[in-house]
Amino acid sequence: MISFKINSSEDIATALGARLKERRLSQNLTLEGLARRSGVALGTLKKFERTGLIALRSFVRLAIALKDEAALEKLLLAPEFETLDQVLESGKKPKRGRIT
Repeated sequence: MISFKINSSEDIATALGARLKERRLSQNLTLEGLARRSGVALGTLKKFERTGLIALRSFVRLAIALKDEAALEKLLLAPEFETLDQVLESGKKPKRGRIT
């Protein structure tokens, strides 16, 4: 399994394309079958599997077609706390983001 913590965004995107291809093949789906099932253009699906480039909505459609939408539910959630100190620190949220 690839750790996303140490990779570039390009590496992560490419790995997601490869994972999707593995999932598609494990479900015995052709490119055409997944494209039809998801409503994503065949060319878009081919490009994603090869390069990792895809629009977010198309990626979500593919995940749903592969019955893997539950994995998307964990993305960008608020952090869970393990200690009281973490809870107290979380109350210090900035009102606006800063450019760094």
